[in-house]
Amino acid sequence: MLLPLLTLSLLSAAPLTAAQSAATQSAVPGVLPYQNAQLTPEARAADLLGRLSLAEKIGQMTQAERGAIKDPQDIARYFLGSLLSGGGSGPADNTPAGWADMIDGFQQQALSTRLKIPLLYGADAVHGHNNVPGATLYPHNIGLGATRDAALVQSIGRATAEEVAATGVNWTFSPCLCVARDVRWGRTYESFGERPELATLLSSEISGYQGTAGTPASILATAKHFVGDGGTTFDTSTNPDYLLDQGDTRLSETDLRRLHLPPFQAAVKQGVASVMVSFSSVNGLKMHGDKHLITDVLKGELGFQGFVISDWAGIDQISPDYALSVRSAINAGLDMVMVPNDYPRFIDTLTAEVTAGRVPVTRIDDAVRRILIQKFRFGVFEHPLTDRTLAATFGSAEHKALARKAVQESLVLLKNQGVLPISKSTPRLLVTGSNAADLGNQLGGWSVTWQGKSGNNVGTTGTTILAGIRAAVSAQTKVDYLDSRSNDITPAQVKGYDVGIVVVGETPYAEGQGDRSSLTLSPRDQAAVNAVCSAVRCVVVTVSGRPLILTDQLPRMGALVAAWLPGSEGEGVADALFGNTKFTGKLSFSWPRSMAQVPVGKPRDMGAPLFAYGFGLEK
Repeated sequence: MLLPLLTLSLLSAAPLTAAQSAATQSAVPGVLPYQNAQLTPEARAADLLGRLSLAEKIGQMTQAERGAIKDPQDIARYFLGSLLSGGGSGPADNTPAGWADMIDGFQQQALSTRLKIPLLYGADAVHGHNNVPGATLYPHNIGLGATRDAALVQSIGRATAEEVAATGVNWTFSPCLCVARDVRWGRTYESFGERPELATLLSSEISGYQGTAGTPASILATAKHFVGDGGTTFDTSTNPDYLLDQGDTRLSETDLRRLHLPPFQAAVKQGVASVMVSFSSVNGLKMHGDKHLITDVLKGELGFQGFVISDWAGIDQISPDYALSVRSAINAGLDMVMVPNDYPRFIDTLTAEVTAGRVPVTRIDDAVRRILIQKFRFGVFEHPLTDRTLAATFGSAEHKALARKAVQESLVLLKNQGVLPISKSTPRLLVTGSNAADLGNQLGGWSVTWQGKSGNNVGTTGTTILAGIRAAVSAQTKVDYLDSRSNDITPAQVKGYDVGIVVVGETPYAEGQGDRSSLTLSPRDQAAVNAVCSAVRCVVVTVSGRPLILTDQLPRMGALVAAWLPGSEGEGVADALFGNTKFTGKLSFSWPRSMAQVPVGKPRDMGAPLFAYGFGLEK
């Protein structure tokens, strides 16, 4: 259901209208207007704003990382408006109850202040509540893009919100609405696809997260990263640490609007609570300081009603002069600033900038009003503490079934020469490849830890593709597994099997560290494919965050399936291999024949891609 937009006039710095003023005067005896849940979020925010000191206002604009809070009383001392858990940052008791206890403790500090303004607590729940062991982990966005199923993605948002709210978190930094144009980018898997219409369609996840604002398990969503982060230019001279991440998007504004803005227009229409600004630049200007795009376009032209948040220490990149960075970011339109490790410095600096007149008080008031409206809208004042009854939904069978369905729909069949579906009563099956029995590789980045890690001891639970295969076949079928991660597979080992399933691909990574100049299969994966496919009928399954270069190996394959990063429910892959479900996924990215065809839009002098955008066989 689309959520109604808030009225633009209520978000301005103008005083209350006569009608609004009258509404605030109809207060319940003994209850201040901002405490009266019968009033609108706008009226409540206007009343509370008028009661705040400058220190309290700037505190509301400050977000700190939980690990940087050395003294919990700092939450009250600095009037902090928000905390977050970065990737892999959680309590020592990393359970839903441990999270709830931690966050409720933080909230008690916030509620001890004179005006009792509760915290927003944010986390990167980007494919399920991925920081917390035992959470249901769904396919990353690249796989969801292949489903083209807006209702499914909305349901995933709703299920994720239930698990997130069960831990006390009330805000997710998701969905990523980037339109990735260069698959060398390490965040490609966070993109729904290479065309804006896919991210626009699947922005339905916002309505899933937010539900009906103010009801149980309704959490704030974040559309990110505004704007153009998927279009950065491959240039090591300007960004030597990363090839593409946090780089420069070099486009005319016409092309920027055509390719990268539409998903944010859709997010605004759904009433998204927050928008996160990108680390990247547009034509050399850091987005964190781009007033035209943040204030004129996002807030003005698109009519965005929520609040704008920075990325992790993103304002630090504007200038070596910290004071200049702070005033540039706030004056550009940032409302809340993620200063994970040094919140006192930010607070002191912004206070000095306001006092000196370099940041207008009206800009501060606009930012704080936007933040407070969302706190009222989502019922954070009425329900600041964790709803512990939601713990029953955490990692539930219902959520796992939804994740399995998402895996099934995300699979793309790229080649099939009569090998699929495999009979469940096949006498002898061989399974091998680096990603057949590796839960960590299957989950990818942003899974318990920020970068993720390989192996099955990754701190959470799930079903590997190998386990899914073993569960799918008949009791008479013999399934052998050869671990190619540490052993070379030879054709002699493969002879005698009826079918070989080779699961290959990438190891986990997240932003920056996933940037690659070459996307060929590893030598060991290539050897496994060659050995198996030269000896028996074979199915190759890729587990990866983007298309890989496998043109030379393709002729040997009997079948090829792109499984992306399927998440915790590996049975969904086996369901399609053995015919329990049909292949319905379509490529959300064109699959290059060689690295010479990267990025998207590069002149195709060498011919068409190996598989075009939207390609997918059905069997």
